[in-house]
Amino acid sequence: MKTKVKRGSRSFNKPTALNMILRYVLLVLMMLVSAGPFLLQLSLSLKSKYEDVYAFPPRFIPQQPTLDNFAEVARNIPVVSYTWHSLLVSVAMVVSNVVLATIAAYALVVLRFRLRGVIIALILSTLMLPGEVTLTSQYLTVKSLGFANSLVGVFLPTAITAINVLLMVTAVRSIPPAVLDAATIDGASTFQQLCYIVWPNVRGMAMVVALMSFIQAWDDFLWPLVVLSDPEKYTLTVGMQYLNSSFGTNPRVVAAGTVIALIPVIILFAASQKVFFRGVQEGGVKG
Repeated sequence: MKTKVKRGSRSFNKPTALNMILRYVLLVLMMLVSAGPFLLQLSLSLKSKYEDVYAFPPRFIPQQPTLDNFAEVARNIPVVSYTWHSLLVSVAMVVSNVVLATIAAYALVVLRFRLRGVIIALILSTLMLPGEVTLTSQYLTVKSLGFANSLVGVFLPTAITAINVLLMVTAVRSIPPAVLDAATIDGASTFQQLCYIVWPNVRGMAMVVALMSFIQAWDDFLWPLVVLSDPEKYTLTVGMQYLNSSFGTNPRVVAAGTVIALIPVIILFAASQKVFFRGVQEGGVKG
């Protein structure tokens, strides 16, 4: 039965001209707030030493674009080596979080054991603690294990995080219990259920976990700075601090280093944004 639209009413799918203008104004404002700082850093990194970076109003388009600032960064710090260290830590964190969070979610949702509610409550409680609170205990633990001043020590505390476990719990809960019960009756082992039932249904959320884990590991600065004492083992974000101390009077070089650190994350997100939003949508609808 078709619903009649009263005269004078307007369909939501056909907004007025004023609504369209307001939408685009809001989109432009959101773009400026979110992407404005990066665009400013990119513009600053491309400016030559003859341009006034403190001019007002600021000029976003460089008059004499140059890549000398990026070359200056490469001459002063081992960018390739630091990038490789960051990549190793980030990939290890992605793999461990996807695998361990999926297994933990399966155990918390499917298996029946005592104190399951207490464990979930403890996981939730850790989200309310800022990372700085546990920094000392994490360092003492890593040092006692013999992983201080190593990339393993950088990776170990974030091998699995509470937020990723909770995201995967939401995804596993979307699987109909009857499907898992039928697999159990048919004699499927836990490993078979994880591989052939759970994983195909949580791949979308796993991609969200993977991307968030990569960005977290790549952008982390405080923990690598604490656990690493050898400059040759620095990650990229920690190595970039040298630019702030050595080129504090030349913001062009500092901006070039910032852009170098951001480029891999931007490329990764641009390449996987469809999968990321699909995973978010699946988690929101099924959960």
